Amino acid sequence: MRQGAACVAARKQPMWVNLQKAVAVQREPLFNVPAVVTAFVAVFVIVHVGRLLLLTNAQDEYFLGLFAFIPARYDTALLLGQLLPGGVAAEFWTFVSYSLIHAGWLHLGVNLVWFLPFGSAVARRFGTLRFIAFFMVTAATGAMAHLVTHPGGTAEVIGASAAISGTMAGAMRFAFQRGGPLGGRRDGARDPFRVPAIPLPFVLTDPRVLAFLIVWFGINILFGAGTISFFGPATVAWQAHIGGFLGGLLLFSWFDPPPDERHSD
Repeated sequence: MRQGAACVAARKQPMWVNLQKAVAVQREPLFNVPAVVTAFVAVFVIVHVGRLLLLTNAQDEYFLGLFAFIPARYDTALLLGQLLPGGVAAEFWTFVSYSLIHAGWLHLGVNLVWFLPFGSAVARRFGTLRFIAFFMVTAATGAMAHLVTHPGGTAEVIGASAAISGTMAGAMRFAFQRGGPLGGRRDGARDPFRVPAIPLPFVLTDPRVLAFLIVWFGINILFGAGTISFFGPATVAWQAHIGGFLGGLLLFSWFDPPPDERHSD
């Protein structure tokens, strides 16, 4: 009897209540930027503006020597590695610190175009602490890929592209799943950022994921061949992009929280 009464009461709710519920269900948080992503963007901008306004050319060179990723730092046969500032500690922090520095406004702007949607999707699933750790690890895997392919290199590697590539790979593990942010066929009751991730062995079985991979790797191959260049004479560290992407793809499960702990706010 009580169950029947409850059902009748629900049907008699005012129309505006039902409309409000429908609007709440249809809201898409994909482009609502989480606080942790906003914080990263703020750090990117503050670092770049600080370099432009506060540092002389000589001070900026020292700053880059201290925080950029430079393969020569790890080559004991080169004197340059011993002369770079920061000592042994810089050999560790530069695996991440380089990702907070950008070469110019265009470099920063292009990275933000990719970071805001893909970083937001992953941050909504992971939550703040897991996302920060994921960003750092994928930045480090990108730096490692560059180190392996450029032993003894003296060029300074900067930019968040490797970590952003990691977030793109991470988002790919769940965004195309049925009910996910890009998967379509949602029933309105399930959070699109909590759908089960596609198992790693089956990543290449989804045609949309496969198409994404082909396009992404194709663009980076064109960068590597010099066919595409947005930054003038500056060299694009495309190996770092691939390292970050593979890190995000392969290590996603390490950071993916259990279903009842996934965040979407």
